[in-house]
Formats: sequence, C-alpha cells, structure tokens
Amino acid sequence: MGINIDLDKCTGCGACVGVCPFGLLEVVDDKVKLADGCTLCGACRDACPVEAITIEEGREAGAADASYRGVWVYAEQRNGQIKNVAYELLAKGRELADTLKTELAAVCLGHDIQDVASLIAHGADKVYLTDNPELAANQEDYLTHQMVALIRQRKPEVVLAGATALGRAFIPRVAAILNTGLTADCTGLDIDTEKRLLRQTRPTFGGNIMATIICPARRPQMATVRPRVFKKGAPDAKRKGEIIRVEFKKEGAAARTELLEFIDEVTEAVKIEDADIIVSGGRGLGMPENFKLLAELAEALGAALGASRAVVDEGWIPYSHQVGQTGKTVCPKLYIACGISGAIQHLAGMQTSDIIVAINDDPNAPIFEVATYGIVGDLFQVVPELIKKLKEG
Repeated sequence: MGINIDLDKCTGCGACVGVCPFGLLEVVDDKVKLADGCTLCGACRDACPVEAITIEEGREAGAADASYRGVWVYAEQRNGQIKNVAYELLAKGRELADTLKTELAAVCLGHDIQDVASLIAHGADKVYLTDNPELAANQEDYLTHQMVALIRQRKPEVVLAGATALGRAFIPRVAAILNTGLTADCTGLDIDTEKRLLRQTRPTFGGNIMATIICPARRPQMATVRPRVFKKGAPDAKRKGEIIRVEFKKEGAAARTELLEFIDEVTEAVKIEDADIIVSGGRGLGMPENFKLLAELAEALGAALGASRAVVDEGWIPYSHQVGQTGKTVCPKLYIACGISGAIQHLAGMQTSDIIVAINDDPNAPIFEVATYGIVGDLFQVVPELIKKLKEG
C-alpha cells in the first residue's frame, strides 16, 4: 500500500494539512508535500476537495510455494551445550509436524557440539549439523549465512527459533533475506490444517490484546518463541533419526563484528529461567529493603528470586530478576507471588507454572485468577510464618 499525490490536480489549498493527525503535510510552492511516517489513515484523502490524494490498495497475496515441506527448529547452543529452549521447541514442533503430516528437523550450528543425538531423542526426525570452528562463537553473520543457505536448499515449511538474545539478533535477518514473514515472541502456535498455515499468537498493545498472525503467501513461515513458553518433553532414547552433516562454506559470508569476550550474568545465585522454585515480589513489599524477607524465603526453599516490572523500574532489584512480558518467561514447578497484583504483562511470563501460590491482601487482585492456592493476608505476617515452618521442618 502507498499514498499518491497527483501534483497536476493539487491546487495547494491546504485542506489536507490541518487534518493530518501527525502533521506530516505542508504546502511548498503551492503544492502539497508529504514527509516520512505516513500511516495511511486516509484523513487527507477524504479532505481533499479535488481528489488529488489517493491510497493505493495492497494487492491480494498469491498462493505460497507448495514445494516447501517440513518443520524446522533452530537448536541454539553455547560452548557446545544445547540450550533448553531447543528441547522446548522440539516438543511443540513435534506436535505441529504431526498435524501437518510432515517431518521435524533440528538445525544445529556451532563447534564441538555435545549430545547432538539428544535432539532426536526429543522428537527430531533429522538433525542438520554444521560443526565448524568459525561458528564456535555464534557469530551472527555466519549463522545467518548458513541458515539462509540451508533453508534455500532444503525448503522447510515452518522455521522456529528461541526468542533469546541470539535468536532475536539473527533470525530476523534470515527472514528479511528470504523475504518472508516473522512473528516474534510468540506465546502460542497451532496449525490451520485446511490451508497449512502456522497460526502464531503473541501479546500486543502492552499485553492487552492477543494477536494471531499468519503468513499466507511466503515460505517458510517463521516464528520466535520465548524460553519456558512450551514445556520440554520427555526424551525417548529409542527414537531413531538421521544426523546430516552440512559443510560450512564461508565464501560470501563476511563477519562485520568480532566477539571480544562473553561475560556470564553473575547477579543471581540461581537463574530464574532455570529454577524449579521462584519467589517473586511486587509493589506490595513497600520498599526495596523488604526484598531481604523474600530472599530469606527463597534461601529456605532453594529458590530463585523474581520480581514484577514495577519494582524493577523503581530500581529496587536488578532487571535480571524481572518476570513478565518484558522480562523473563518462566515455568517453574512452584511460583510464589508476594505482593504482586497480577497485571497481564506479569501473568504472561509466569502463568504456565505448575503450581502458583499468591499472597496478597487484596482479595480482588487479578493474580488470584491464575493462582493454584491463594492466601489473602498481609505478606509481612504470612511470609515470616512460612520461613519459620520451613526452618522447623
């Protein structure tokens, strides 16, 4: 779609200038000029008395290339260790592939990668493995080059990757080069079986709307998914599959950046992404010093310490502890929410936890709608009692 101004018709009357909600129109030398940033709202077109402004409608999308088949999962690794998000996506990918009656493949790029066969045990029919020293540091230009080459050669129908720092960095570049669509930070994936379309659901407008997006005309259909959105399946050591080694051809791939050093995050004793138990605090704590109380409970439980966005924004606790749409997505066995009201953005990051315990003095707090167990009470009375019982036990 685009906007067209017929300068032969335009009289420079300025009727359109005042109605543009973004102030993008001005009259220059008796003709209207449009600045960048137009949203195609149509207000100027409707106001023009001589019909000099028109909006070109988008053409109907054509049919997708039917030769694309198969579901792929990018199996991210670091230092030779395959990340958990790969296994989570394989569990969902297996479901999607079975619905489409097609194969599931994992793509693993790196160097000295350990336990590649585990990808087959977790559901993959094939593993495309590129093992090369040039890929050891996950250099994004090289990963992009190799992934594009593989997709062009093998033509998968669906490509999934984790919405990790690495996935967010290079997977959009892959989609752009292939001129296909990409939906980022999905929280749900399913298949329209009639049209073989991947239905990609993600929160939008600050989490107030759940949008379902499709890519009807281009292939592959691509999506990134946050870690912990889907649950990792149980491995089957008896599953059979094929590991296909693919050579890395450096020709045509230029590395524009160099990794100097990788610094592991050290602000947490237990990383919330990997924790089986998480104790989280919100504004109900009243002041940053009161996180010491939650830290004591977390220590007693062997848990990680989490937080809502509100207290992170206030500077009470570092961002690395934030749970929610703009923080970490978690799926522990036990999630204890203390003084957290339960805004939709926070719920999006923790509501798939196995057991949720909510402690809040407001019986109408939204957190109770997703809680397995709810305690309506003063957290400064409830939490010390919990700590006392745990230490006694």
